[in-house]
Amino acid sequence: MNESAGGSLAPREDIASNELFQDAYRSRRCLVPVSGFFEWQDGIYKKQPYAVAVKDRSTFALAGIWEEWRHPAGIDIRSFAVGTCQSNEMISAVHNRMPVVLRPEDYDRWLSPDPDPRGMMRPFDAKAMTMWPIARRVSTARRIGPEALRRVDLSTRRAPQ
Repeated sequence: MNESAGGSLAPREDIASNELFQDAYRSRRCLVPVSGFFEWQDGIYKKQPYAVAVKDRSTFALAGIWEEWRHPAGIDIRSFAVGTCQSNEMISAVHNRMPVVLRPEDYDRWLSPDPDPRGMMRPFDAKAMTMWPIARRVSTARRIGPEALRRVDLSTRRAPQ
């Protein structure tokens, strides 16, 4: 998950008990709408990014929590974190964690006053998702555009000399 989009990551295993997340988890849950996310595979020479989306390429929601705090300059700052869980069968080929993708029928429960909906924080069905390798330029925000999501052929890549 690319944290530069303004959020951080909140692991399922300690979201309810970690001081950084527990209050927001109990009372300030949100949906983070996305059309996809990135996962990075550690490689021999460099990390390789992969784009992940649902197969029909529709927008979906990640399980989020939000916080508001007052900056010393008197400005209210809102931030968010995305819940993570163990990866599904597809994503485990490149990474051991993934964002919690909520099913549309679970949105209301995630946003409800239920104090501990961790049971919803599970890997999304791998058969409903797709993943493809993309260019490493996605790691630099100023170089991201629609072309960053184009599939790259990893078989043509050579090891650095």
